[in-house]
Amino acid sequence: MIGSGYVGLVSGACFSDFGHDVICVDKDASKIAALEAGKMPIFEPGLDTLVATNVAAGRLKFTTDLKAAVAGADAVFIAVGTPSRRGDGHADLSYVFAATREIAEAIDGPVVVVTKSTVPVGTGDKVEEILKEVAGDFPIAVVSNPEFLREGAAIGDFKRPDRIVIGTEDARAQQVMRDIYRPLYLNESPILFTGRRTSELIKYAANAFLATKITFINEIADLCEAVGANVQDVSRGIGLDNRIGSKFLHAGPGYGGSCFPKDTLALLKTAEDYETPVRIVEAVVQVNDTRKRAMGRKVIAALGGDAKGKTVAVLGLTFKPNTDDMRDAPSLAIVQSLLDAGASVRAHDPEGMEIAKGMMPDIAYCHDAYEAAAGADAVVIVTEWDIYRALDLKRLAATMVAPVMVDLRNVYPPSEVAKAGFAYSSIGR
Repeated sequence: MIGSGYVGLVSGACFSDFGHDVICVDKDASKIAALEAGKMPIFEPGLDTLVATNVAAGRLKFTTDLKAAVAGADAVFIAVGTPSRRGDGHADLSYVFAATREIAEAIDGPVVVVTKSTVPVGTGDKVEEILKEVAGDFPIAVVSNPEFLREGAAIGDFKRPDRIVIGTEDARAQQVMRDIYRPLYLNESPILFTGRRTSELIKYAANAFLATKITFINEIADLCEAVGANVQDVSRGIGLDNRIGSKFLHAGPGYGGSCFPKDTLALLKTAEDYETPVRIVEAVVQVNDTRKRAMGRKVIAALGGDAKGKTVAVLGLTFKPNTDDMRDAPSLAIVQSLLDAGASVRAHDPEGMEIAKGMMPDIAYCHDAYEAAAGADAVVIVTEWDIYRALDLKRLAATMVAPVMVDLRNVYPPSEVAKAGFAYSSIGR
């Protein structure tokens, strides 16, 4: 498993739990040393125990020596990052191609090379070209096998997937991939074999569609506020239609994280390159970007239209609960808009504060929600961590200069917050 970040580490640990022998490779020696000491580089529920169990069983190992790891392997997975490229939004494939060249130099026999990283259509063709150019005459097959893991629920998603997508028309590679995923196949998880380019596109299409559902319900939430409707009831009403489904219809401050922002941009760039524009996805990206700043203006409006000299408590910084991932989190734009308006910000997050400190150095970080709210003019729920779902609202209000709450995740019933003495605003209600 080349790359021991979120996808590589979770996938490697789960494969080893299936009984396979797995070696996770990373160039970062400090990360490998930490993993060997049982310290996880990311927060993912259950991952530390899963890793420890399989390390103890001898099935999971970590190394910086790619050549030794690749030698004799039946399959080599590429699970390195593909961030948005600065300047144009294209997926940066430099890490993928660098890993491919190193793999090519280390191959010593027949092997299946699998792109687990999220890559644009046609990347597998280039990977295959590099491998054949460098590795010589060894039988090599290149497979696309995108991941569909939700941060915070990744282990369950890997072991109980909706589907396993495998892009290859090579019979030997298909058999190797069947053997690797056999435990899931026996559990009747559907395996979809496709062409390699089709597999690459499935990943982007899936994420773009989910991002579209989120953005759609966020715009409906704005309409609900204008006409006096309740977006939660609208979500239930349309989600009960089996053709639509209830997931990803929770109104909020916009999507963030490691996948949706970069994958929607990469899909746009691919569509532009092939002169087949995807207008719906273009609108999704634009609406989501503007929404995050709009949430900052919503907080300022709750403060009476002027945030200068005010103190705002922000609860939740990560883009979603049960992760420490701050990438493209709505909190980044919301906090910046408050700072730009002259407010001071005090924040709390159960897992994201250490990473957030490097990204938002100009705010105060607090031990818990009550410390953050002490002396504040407003409290804002940005991420719906469980610990914010049962706050002592009267205690919270008593510590504040003015009991104002802006609930960007609709965690609380309005009547409950009003009973505690808060002036309350939420999304689409």
